[in-house]
Amino acid sequence: MKLHLLSLLTVSTAAAAIPAVGPDYVRPTVETPPAYRTAASPDSWKAAAPSDTSLRGDWWTLFQNPELNSIESLALSRNQDLKIAAARVEEANAEVGVVRAGLFPQVALDPSLSRGRSSETTANPFPNAVATDYNAPLSASWELDVFGRVRRLSEGARAQARASADLFESVKLSLAASVATNFFLIRGTDTEMEIVARSVALRKRELDLITSQQRVGAATEFDTARAQAEFASTEADLLALAARRESLQDSLAVLAGEPAATFSVTPSTGGNTIPAVPAGLPSDVLERRPDVAAAERQLAAASARIGVAKAAFFPAISLTGGAGYESAETASLLRADSRVWSIGPSLYLPLFQGGRNTANLERAKAAYQEQLAIYRQQVLVAFREVQEALAVSRILGEESAAQDRAVSSAERASGLATTRFKAGYTSYLDVILAQRTELSSERAFAELTTARLTNAVSLVKALGGGWTREDMRLSMN
Repeated sequence: MKLHLLSLLTVSTAAAAIPAVGPDYVRPTVETPPAYRTAASPDSWKAAAPSDTSLRGDWWTLFQNPELNSIESLALSRNQDLKIAAARVEEANAEVGVVRAGLFPQVALDPSLSRGRSSETTANPFPNAVATDYNAPLSASWELDVFGRVRRLSEGARAQARASADLFESVKLSLAASVATNFFLIRGTDTEMEIVARSVALRKRELDLITSQQRVGAATEFDTARAQAEFASTEADLLALAARRESLQDSLAVLAGEPAATFSVTPSTGGNTIPAVPAGLPSDVLERRPDVAAAERQLAAASARIGVAKAAFFPAISLTGGAGYESAETASLLRADSRVWSIGPSLYLPLFQGGRNTANLERAKAAYQEQLAIYRQQVLVAFREVQEALAVSRILGEESAAQDRAVSSAERASGLATTRFKAGYTSYLDVILAQRTELSSERAFAELTTARLTNAVSLVKALGGGWTREDMRLSMN
């Protein structure tokens, strides 16, 4: 028996040393641009090579907003989509263990007890006999993975598990970005509401002034009706902003894993810092995009499945054996002369499958080509997202600077109108019109600030996250 076991181990070791059929996975090359149009240096970029060791970090702290930090922490601990993704990672890791078990012998203890009576009407040397049979066998089976079917299955399961882990990181990154975007949209709405509330008060003063002028014949009924319409329109605008804020707040509650009825964001019009994410990007930026990493690992899994399909054309060799005790009485069950054992190989050789194996192989090859296209498309999408976010960041920065000059000019004009009114050179209506222009410029600037904040979030997300304040400082030196 010991000789047989030694022979089994020798055969199994030799089988594992034979290369598995099917292609060995090699990461495909992708067409890559030499640099981003807005990059500071063509040498600041290189092709994507996904890395699991990159720390993505609490990048939202770059915006220096304590309430945002608190909501992000809440979302990462309570968001249900993130919990679903985490469960899928555990599921994929468990699947690796299930598949890997096929590389080892399967051993089972299968004791049994049977009692029966033989028929008197059959050719039986012991008619009408009652017999009891006690069995305590230990059975074992082992598929010799000569052609690598199980090894390819295990390879594919490991790649799929790594893809699940990367998809978890992708969901986590998207969640954090969605929370930050919604938060800044709420903050921008708060600022707009404050400006529009001042516009409502200004339109009310304008209406009162024109109404007074109409009484003395200095204004017409048309002027009064127009002022009333503008006042009502501004009030409606303020209510629309309030409704938008409620909708954004409810959406943020779902992201944070909180009931909308009990969740709230404190109204505020300040405290928003726009981080200057540098255009000269580190060379490993795209290596840290989890969606690119997931697509590449799903491609590796598809490659392994080609090997599994190809192994179906080759013989499957299994070793089975059993050993134990069998007796008609419990008293003699464990005696040496009650021992039984058997061992032997079995061979499954596919001769005719009606084209099933060929079709499975063609399907696996087509699935690989599909996944290859998905991977390359994901890389192109990553390039486009970074390029777009960089370009929008530059344009919004220039637009914001121009709008800031417009606000300064409107403030100066409003101040001059007030001075002229006090000196008696102009009417108060001119002051109101100048103030209206000032508030309109302020609102446009507030909208641009919100757009810059949300675009900064999009840029960090496009870069795969992981930015820290120290990274930013070093990159800008």
